[in-house]
Amino acid sequence: MACHRFLLFRQTGSSVCLLFALALALGLVAAPSASAQSRLNRPPPRYLQLSPPDQKEGAEILGGLRAAGPAGDYYLEFDLRVLPRRGEETRVPGRLWGGRNREGPISRLALKIPAADGVTPTERRILVQGGPRPAAWAWPAGDGDATIAIDDSALFTPLAGTDLSAFDLQMPFLYWTDFVYEGKTRLQDRPTDTFLLYPPASLATRRPDLVAMRVYLDPQYHALVQAEQLGEGERVLKSFRVVSLRKIGENWIVRSVELRDEATRNKTRFVVTAAALELDFSGSVFDPGGLSAALAPPAKLTRLAE
Repeated sequence: MACHRFLLFRQTGSSVCLLFALALALGLVAAPSASAQSRLNRPPPRYLQLSPPDQKEGAEILGGLRAAGPAGDYYLEFDLRVLPRRGEETRVPGRLWGGRNREGPISRLALKIPAADGVTPTERRILVQGGPRPAAWAWPAGDGDATIAIDDSALFTPLAGTDLSAFDLQMPFLYWTDFVYEGKTRLQDRPTDTFLLYPPASLATRRPDLVAMRVYLDPQYHALVQAEQLGEGERVLKSFRVVSLRKIGENWIVRSVELRDEATRNKTRFVVTAAALELDFSGSVFDPGGLSAALAPPAKLTRLAE
């Protein structure tokens, strides 16, 4: 569901947008580059006021979003619901341990990948470091039983039978350095700050059809509420939006977020089924060398009814 990848927590008194990087398998997002893509290929900003908004204010808004962090570690259980335009829904269950270190948000995921024989699913574990210097590791690695650091060659590869990719989930665009603050608008009856962010040259060479990202941020909670991948002529390639929230104690969490492929009209929905907040994990939880060891969920969980 960076801010942390496809999920946001909104906490009373101190909100947080967690770019928790459900990079569910193969993918490392490239670090931002100072050299932007060709200016001939990128859309101009769509200013929302009569005069261009204050870009310094925009930089401060983005800075606040990047600096937001949760009150302690957290644990989630979730379903990835694959909703094709035609055909039956399928589900990929998963678990997530999340937190934040000095580099930024960090997440460990365990996914139950459906087996080819339809009987025994396999578990794939991924560790994703978010922030300005993202990294990722996966276990098991191919045919072996080792943990590997993942390169960026599969950045846009669909994952686990869904329409999601590592790029969709890690949301590196929130750390891109080339952006324009387009101003304030309203989305779903709430005020939002709107940004147009341009990919670094290193990414543009691998994905030339992706010319920009447009994101909508909740100014009260410093939270991402919608994002759009833009192609030529500002055509939306994929869109991401928050669908619903749920309150647990004094904390609000995102219950459901949805990714829509605008070409196929297929959807993938991330739905939280259980949560435990304000935890304190040991450092070994987020150690790449520890991915081969299974983790037990916290003893006390809040189950979320359908």
